Amino acid sequence: MLKEFQEFISKGNVMDLAVGVIIGAAFGKIVDSLVNDIIMPFIGALGGVDFS
Repeated sequence: MLKEFQEFISKGNVMDLAVGVIIGAAFGKIVDSLVNDIIMPFIGALGGVDFS
């Protein structure tokens, strides 16, 4: 089992997964900021609702 794990790590799949997780986390923060700082105030101004 240890040998299979070492083969899995050596194929580079772990690095691909790590990069994907990091990019996903960064993209999530960008979307969160976009919604909270741009979209929600615009909707609040149109509807007269304060979301803060």
